[in-house]
Amino acid sequence: MNDTAPLAPRALYQEVAERLREQIFARTLEPGSRIDELRLVAELGISRTPLREALKVLAVEGLVTMKVRRGAYVTEMSERDVTDIYHLLGLLESDAAAAVASSASDAEIAELSALHAELEAALRDRARFFALNEAFHLRVLAIAGNRWRSQIVADLRKVMKLNRHHSLFRQGRLGESLAEHKALMSALERRDPVAAAALSQQHFRNGLAAAVPAPRPAGKPRAAPKRRP
Repeated sequence: MNDTAPLAPRALYQEVAERLREQIFARTLEPGSRIDELRLVAELGISRTPLREALKVLAVEGLVTMKVRRGAYVTEMSERDVTDIYHLLGLLESDAAAAVASSASDAEIAELSALHAELEAALRDRARFFALNEAFHLRVLAIAGNRWRSQIVADLRKVMKLNRHHSLFRQGRLGESLAEHKALMSALERRDPVAAAALSQQHFRNGLAAAVPAPRPAGKPRAAPKRRP
């Protein structure tokens, strides 16, 4: 989508929300940065009403933070935010994995296996790997069949894209993630819900360890200067 192209009048605030969402995910609008409403109104050729409605949508999704008398800002993720979201994703997606192992059809398991094969083939293409990784997770949720869980996870995953330290950015993490997916896929094919849930939980624990930089060890205290004799 061309960022400066005129917008269609249909569902204008939704079009604006999607435009801003793309800019946030592309880091054109950086986490922590103030959203310049006057600039966007002029750039998009719209009034402030649809822009403000769009900002409300993004605020509900967690992508934008509204500050009293200061305007709208792109949400900035703290380490606590990242930890809390990984915890919730681990709970929700491990529950979905167990449900899939228990009740998915053979055709649905085969579909997931085909997605996993595409993921393996995309290991050297980071952008495609990211897209297929998300597609695999979302398909597990869809097959599990709880629309409320799927909606919550979709919103959490949007917010996770704000994290400056995405787990898959860490050196070697793509290969580790792929191995974890392979183990999960094996559990799904064996119809083992206990293993599927445990492997999914571990996948998110490992992702969190990669996403949140470990604290640096405290430096040694400086030695006192030696006195001259």
